[in-house]
Amino acid sequence: MTDAHFHRGGYATFLRANGQEVSFLGIHPWQTEATADLDALRTQLRTAPAAGVGEIGLDRLRTKAIPARQRELFARQLEMAADLRRPVVLHGAKCWGEVVAACRPFRGRIPAFLFHGFSRSAGLLPDIFSLNGYVSVGPALLNDHAVNYRALVKALPPERTLIETDMDYAADGEGAARMLRALRDALAALQGVAPDVLDARLSATAGRFLQGLVRNPGTP
Repeated sequence: MTDAHFHRGGYATFLRANGQEVSFLGIHPWQTEATADLDALRTQLRTAPAAGVGEIGLDRLRTKAIPARQRELFARQLEMAADLRRPVVLHGAKCWGEVVAACRPFRGRIPAFLFHGFSRSAGLLPDIFSLNGYVSVGPALLNDHAVNYRALVKALPPERTLIETDMDYAADGEGAARMLRALRDALAALQGVAPDVLDARLSATAGRFLQGLVRNPGTP
């Protein structure tokens, strides 16, 4: 099964597709107030051609105003992803509009974007898709009271939609596996397809997001 966004110990970010795990390396917005070593990150990425960039982005969960340092590191990591031609996993808690705006200058330079845990209105979706963006939906899908969120998910183009647990498999692998099955079944019901059909669709979508990652890693 495909899990578009999960962790293995803290901020270590992965995507699983076709039975394989792909790592994403980056400085999470919650880490940007600590010492962040962009040179070390670039070295890691250059020595790991099968790795994407992420999870990176902006965040308003912890502070009302986005710190200048957080914006700077996000911009510099986007430049790094463009230089290395790597797909990116994005974080945008309570500020997806600003994340989309920051990504627009990289249209065509960064091969693909995954907007993880996207929960905003459909108004941003045309911009997201114009960036070759994909949207992953998570545990809120299982909340029967999240009517607006479920309506948003139901309206998403299937070829641009993935599911994610956003759980730490190192801490609770069994729980994450149960969550993934529940999300798969819920999305299948919303889209009106059989779970096995959805499995194949999600695998193909993840493959398109990752396309060319190893074949054209970039080593500037």
